Amino acid sequence: MQIGEVAARTELSLRTIRHYEETGLVVPSARSRGGFRLYTERDVARLMVVRRMKPLGFTLDQMRELLDATDRLDADGPYDDPGDGTTGGRPALLALVRGYERSAAEQVDRLRVQLARAEEFAHDLRTRLDAQAGLAGG
Repeated sequence: MQIGEVAARTELSLRTIRHYEETGLVVPSARSRGGFRLYTERDVARLMVVRRMKPLGFTLDQMRELLDATDRLDADGPYDDPGDGTTGGRPALLALVRGYERSAAEQVDRLRVQLARAEEFAHDLRTRLDAQAGLAGG
């Protein structure tokens, strides 16, 4: 699919998708003869991972590290020799993903606290406005 459809499906802007391509985070699987970016379902899934990580405060490097780890876990082949000079057999990759899961869960908990505080604040403002409206009408 072309970038416009991907943008609509992921709710990311064209600019953001292009930026992720420029940084090597999510690269389209192909290009059309006319040079248009072509994305697969797998590319869209990767963009969704990035979209979900961004509001949790993960950096582009962290996103790349997690995507690389999950790619390697999903690939058919040996884990003990990635061939790129890094360490990371299957246990190391799983530990890395578990670390990201823990970080995400911790950030979700922090966001829940912030949301509860924001809801309390909005409620307090509504209560104050309702009280003022009662004074003005009575």
